[in-house]
Amino acid sequence: MDDQPLVRTALRMVIAQADDMEVVGEAGDGAQAVGLAKDAAPDVIVMDIRMPGMDGIEATRRIAAGPSAAQVIVLTTFDEDEYVYGALRAGAAGFLVKDMALEEILGAIRVVAAGDALIAPGVTRRLIRNFTAQPPSTAVAAPTGRLRGITDREKEVLVLIGAGLTNTEIAHELTISIATAKTYVTRLLAKLDARDRVHLVVLAYENGLAGPSARP
Repeated sequence: MDDQPLVRTALRMVIAQADDMEVVGEAGDGAQAVGLAKDAAPDVIVMDIRMPGMDGIEATRRIAAGPSAAQVIVLTTFDEDEYVYGALRAGAAGFLVKDMALEEILGAIRVVAAGDALIAPGVTRRLIRNFTAQPPSTAVAAPTGRLRGITDREKEVLVLIGAGLTNTEIAHELTISIATAKTYVTRLLAKLDARDRVHLVVLAYENGLAGPSARP
């Protein structure tokens, strides 16, 4: 979903050439994107932020709150913190920038379609740097209270989720099976009332559990 026809055309051509993907629709603004999410029932939506009328963040928020099961990847030229936080809080499952290689974008679509979250590496590093630079007193109070209800093992898993690890990587890091790693993630989603994996990443950042010093 992008207001620039050339960008939409390029993405459509690249995605259409992938054997495991199919383009089911495209939109030029946020309102059209919300409608297509309902009517076309896509697995993944690639969403721009700056669009006429309803922007990509509001469209993402409506899609995440609606009946569609689609996962949204925000793909934008602008990687300022306000856009990153806005997109993640709206329910985006990924945040990418347009200067990434096309193969990386296709890979991100596959990751999100499989149920994982993905943020562009450069953006992730800045997020971690910003959050770990904050004093503990700036942590959000409500999520901190919610974290008291998780076990030490679940906290270890949350730290790794905050570091951007996939379920497979978490399993390797903690010497557990992938199925067990998925179970821990599912428990965290339920206990923390998180809407998705990216929401868990945000909670980890807000509570000082992200960054190299937070690794178990």
